[in-house]
Amino acid sequence: MPLLRVVDRDGVEQQIQAPNAGVLMEPLRDMDDGVTAICGGMCSCATCHVYIDEAWVPKVPAAMSDETDMLKDLVSYRGAASRLSCQIQLSDALDGLRVTIAPED
Repeated sequence: MPLLRVVDRDGVEQQIQAPNAGVLMEPLRDMDDGVTAICGGMCSCATCHVYIDEAWVPKVPAAMSDETDMLKDLVSYRGAASRLSCQIQLSDALDGLRVTIAPED
């Protein structure tokens, strides 16, 4: 179970345990002020937008074209480290991953 470091929209960092079997969106959706994830992980709404910590960007698998298109088309606060959390599969390799929940569009 990877330990995730999550910075919420208020700038407060929390540590949460996440199961290996799911995607990053799931534990972030369960937080009090986490991602909305309206589409439930179908990569069709961009309401699970996060920023990957710079040190972790090379360790997270690259985004596929459908994700990059969604970020380009629907996200106002897009940055170089923007990702849709529904597209990041959790594993022990991501233990310690630090993400910041993006502002709501």
